[in-house]
Amino acid sequence: MTAPSSPSQAPSQISQDAEMPQSPSISFPPTPPDTAKPSRINSYHDLQDVGPFEIPRRYPLPPKCQPKDVLPEDLKTPDNHVQRDSRLIRLTGVHPFNVEAPLSELYDEGFITSEDLHYVRNHGAVPVCEDDDMLDWTFTVEGLVHKPIAMTVRDLLHDYDQVTYPVTLVCAGNRRKEQNMVRKTKGFSWGAAGLSTALWTGVPLHRLLAAARPKRGARFVCFEGADKLPNGYYGTSVKLNWCMDPNKGLMVAHTMNGEKLHPDHGKPVRIVVPGQIGGRSVKWLKRIIITPEPSDNWYHIFDNRVLPTMVSPEASADLPDVWQDERYAIYDLNINSAICYPGHDETVPLTGGQATYTARGYAYSGGGRRVTRVEVTLDKGKTWRLATIHYPEDEYRKAPDGETLFGGTVDMWWRETSFCWCFWQLDIPLDDIRQADDIMIRAMDESMMAQPRDMYWSVLGMMNNPWFRVTIHKEGHKLRFEHPTQPALMPGGWMERVKKAGGNLANGFWGEKVSGEIEEVAEQAPEKEICMTNSKIDRLITAMELKKHDGEVEPWFVVNGQVYDGTAFLEGHPGGAASIFGAAGQDATEEFLAIHSENAKAMMPDYHIGMLDETSRAALNSGEEEADEEDRATFLQAKTWSKAILDRKQDISPDTKIFSFKLNHEDQQIGLPTGQHLMIRLRDPATREAIIRAYTPYSNGTQRGRLDVLIKIYYDAPGRPGGRMTQSLNALPLGHFVEFKGPVGKFKYHGRGVCSVAGKTRRVRRFVMVCGGSGITPIRQVLCAVMADVDDPTHCLVLDGNRGEGDILCKDELDEIAMKNPTRCKLIFSLTRPPSGWTGITGQMNKALYEKEVGSPKPSDEGEELALVCGPGPMEKGVKEIFLGMGWKEDNLIFF
Repeated sequence: MTAPSSPSQAPSQISQDAEMPQSPSISFPPTPPDTAKPSRINSYHDLQDVGPFEIPRRYPLPPKCQPKDVLPEDLKTPDNHVQRDSRLIRLTGVHPFNVEAPLSELYDEGFITSEDLHYVRNHGAVPVCEDDDMLDWTFTVEGLVHKPIAMTVRDLLHDYDQVTYPVTLVCAGNRRKEQNMVRKTKGFSWGAAGLSTALWTGVPLHRLLAAARPKRGARFVCFEGADKLPNGYYGTSVKLNWCMDPNKGLMVAHTMNGEKLHPDHGKPVRIVVPGQIGGRSVKWLKRIIITPEPSDNWYHIFDNRVLPTMVSPEASADLPDVWQDERYAIYDLNINSAICYPGHDETVPLTGGQATYTARGYAYSGGGRRVTRVEVTLDKGKTWRLATIHYPEDEYRKAPDGETLFGGTVDMWWRETSFCWCFWQLDIPLDDIRQADDIMIRAMDESMMAQPRDMYWSVLGMMNNPWFRVTIHKEGHKLRFEHPTQPALMPGGWMERVKKAGGNLANGFWGEKVSGEIEEVAEQAPEKEICMTNSKIDRLITAMELKKHDGEVEPWFVVNGQVYDGTAFLEGHPGGAASIFGAAGQDATEEFLAIHSENAKAMMPDYHIGMLDETSRAALNSGEEEADEEDRATFLQAKTWSKAILDRKQDISPDTKIFSFKLNHEDQQIGLPTGQHLMIRLRDPATREAIIRAYTPYSNGTQRGRLDVLIKIYYDAPGRPGGRMTQSLNALPLGHFVEFKGPVGKFKYHGRGVCSVAGKTRRVRRFVMVCGGSGITPIRQVLCAVMADVDDPTHCLVLDGNRGEGDILCKDELDEIAMKNPTRCKLIFSLTRPPSGWTGITGQMNKALYEKEVGSPKPSDEGEELALVCGPGPMEKGVKEIFLGMGWKEDNLIFF
């Protein structure tokens, strides 16, 4: 691999004499002369239509953009109107769009980043603003001001003088994947390319605020965008005195690199906050609100914070005061740097007589502070070498008085603040590199703040800035270099390699074994590969054929591009036929792999009927259907995921909570038949991997406006990992959304002794309900339905086994039901660790107990006896064995 000697240039990388990079000589985009100003009244495009003002430019200009189109993966998302560059690396799956460029390509573009490769951080769908509507887009300046202002983009262009200057925007999550390798945070995995630089044109914010005249007591400026999200519109705030300081450079921008804003970057107007994290630069601007206090927007409080390192993802869910503590809010960027060349997996030959290698990369700092030094070490910090720094931003300070660029004055000569990345380079003798194990860098700014040696891990994984380390491998007659990570789910990097080998990345020595450390190499057990296809099947199936089987007759579904016919398993599926019907005609890969066992996967060849052709596979994978209109009467949908907001958690016991979700409107019914369950989906914030589990809600299925789910949380314990779903849900802050789908399940209670099992109607005179722990939830649902109807003749025997009395969930409610229905309901509790004075059953529920309380089923014209069972696997296995031994038929044993 050959690396360029500096951004935008590509001479030989290994050289005796490396020169500092010069600004590239390129044809710059059209710049309107001063006389074009009045034309801005009539058309936004007049800014682009004026011929070029041909004068020499000493500063860098934007690279040309490549042709773009709507990408196939965006066609079925709300962003199907946005054209994008396919080189960008998606960090959060298909949608929302969060991307960074390959690090080498970002560096190679030079000081100014094209819109094609500029990083994007979107929390949801991109708002639509057609070109013809741009000038009429309105936003307000309101709040604690003497003169509130409502203005259009046309007003912004016509009534105020424009400025143009370069600003580097950086996501607070830049380099987060390094933290996720040490310990998973609540954020997805940015690599080292979560930053970009553009030329922004607009109006200095202090001029708009001066026109509005803030009142005494005003201290903060809040911004709100048009992007509607699950927790409201995106918004944040910064301090008023920063906004009023021209040296801070805050801007209301309408142009990027001489073009109208790209939809991903805030079309038609946005805030640009230089020197601070990208999350403060609100896109699609709608409101500027002056307030006495910081923003109370959900995204201001629960995002862009560095909480103390001892706060775990689990603990953070129950610390609202900590989240609201402004001391932990991030504003200014910290000092940071990265090595771009040598690149990841780049190789350099040791033969050929070359004497040096020119290492290169970027550095930046925050708050307008200039990067003053970059140092390189080849011996883990024992000695350092000083790199040369190039500051392209300074070239703009030399622009002549009154010079305009893209309709704005390049007015920077007076400003001392530095708001852009700089480039460093150092010629290193190849012999020195060959003798080293790694190359590391650190930067320092004018406040003498230097990058730390070690990582400061925090729950959101933000502001990661330890020394950037690239390892060196000697392979024959060449050297190979390895970066710490690769972004998103891309494999590679020395951190992944060290972790797989059992190294401790948090030991202070980059996971390397040190003297006195016990060597514990955790060998990675190879994953058992299970063949899910029939090798004799070679049929190609089209999307049109698949669509014909999206109902309850011969339901077909897709897993990993292979097509399966679920007809033969409708009766035998543990989750009932509804589970298969819900997947019919769809790609069920994510759900199937997340919840099915190896045994289930091994059965798949029996149902394999073919493979989707490539065109159909691409079409099916290009997007995921979303639930239809939010004002629908029923919340749960069988084929699509629906979002609900978590707005309350209620402690039931030390390890059990009721999670309460707000539905789309107060009159919306859950839509879950008694005895059935729903699927809950969360995504791992670091890997974006789906976590899907089935639960029976605490709410009854006809409840409106709210959905309550009782869940026992399985915490991590020494030598035993806890539950991924339960811990992730517990760590979720209030106001966050969770996805639901359903109903599923083969059992359904219709009332007054009538139920259906796998679609067949059954008449029941007695339910024997056996449960343990949180297995009470489906049992409770059926029990409540039976006892709520005074005319329901069905009898219920409940046997509930637990360890201690505190582990009995819903005990007071169950006791009250039994007390009110003494002839129809009998309740038996059994404890393995009973307290003193316990009067119930002691010990595990065993054969003697079942024979005494349940016995053999007795034939009756009044109906059958059905056993409903839900609990830990060993308990369910024991119940099945004992009940079959007592003469029960397997068809009469229902396991939830």
